[in-house]
Amino acid sequence: MEQALKIAPKSPHPTNKIAAALFGNSKIGEEYAVYRTNHWPDPIYEKIGTQTKIGNSSGTIHAETAAILGAGNRTENASICITDPFCPNCAKNMAEAGIKTIYIDEAGFDKDFFKRRGGHFDRMSMQICERAGIDVYALDMINETSRTILKIDEGYVPIVDSPIQKEPIENASDAVLADVIEKATFHNKRRKFTIALVEDQNGEKFSLLARAHVVVGYSLERSDEALELLTPIGKYSFIQEPVNRMMMHLSRRGYKIIEDYLYCSQVPTSREQVNLVGAEVKRITIGNPQRCRDSAGLDAMEMLRSKEILSYI
Repeated sequence: MEQALKIAPKSPHPTNKIAAALFGNSKIGEEYAVYRTNHWPDPIYEKIGTQTKIGNSSGTIHAETAAILGAGNRTENASICITDPFCPNCAKNMAEAGIKTIYIDEAGFDKDFFKRRGGHFDRMSMQICERAGIDVYALDMINETSRTILKIDEGYVPIVDSPIQKEPIENASDAVLADVIEKATFHNKRRKFTIALVEDQNGEKFSLLARAHVVVGYSLERSDEALELLTPIGKYSFIQEPVNRMMMHLSRRGYKIIEDYLYCSQVPTSREQVNLVGAEVKRITIGNPQRCRDSAGLDAMEMLRSKEILSYI
């Protein structure tokens, strides 16, 4: 937490300077740590600037998401320290990335930004953590004390209605991607989905398929919850879009996309596209370039394409 608090003032955001420190163990047992602030990815900062929205999204990456995308190691069972209480979107990302413990600086609860957004933290962020099985603590750095915000029962296993599908492949190529897309399209005619050709830390190659779905821990098969889960609360939703699901899963398992072999059945949302830029993805193949969850995603695509930040195939 000391390191997160140390770098937070370096955030380029003019008012809300937030930082996160993610730490865990790599596949071979070595400890790692990564520190990030909320920031504009370099291509957006340099070619678009800080005053223009990308579709209906700010061009910034939140600190928690930036840390996950920049981990370079698997984030399964990792911990994260955050200078401020986190928004529902970051809660979803941390859940999908397999984060198991979150520490929040106690002073963050006294900031004006949290006081204006605290309802979302209690009503959504904490519910997402509870369902995903994430312990949450507040750290008082001045008095060197901590308090428990949420402690998950030992042995709890979250529901996963729609797990990421994984199939081995011999190599990554346009032909292999096309074959995987054809099969996935046949079986997912009414679902948004994303495909990535990836490599693990041992050099083994796979195709991965992620569908749009409620965040891990929730189930659409429960009729008493389905309507509530599908209804947005303000600008937030319990639905995790497929590209975000995919990017968080890659970090969770320590996988790397092979040569930008990434496909989405329709244009990703504005936020997904900003996160792709933050993850240093340069190219994405789109199934239906005329279709998106909302028109803002189409606007984001045109902006990022015109500035040669993302290539859309």
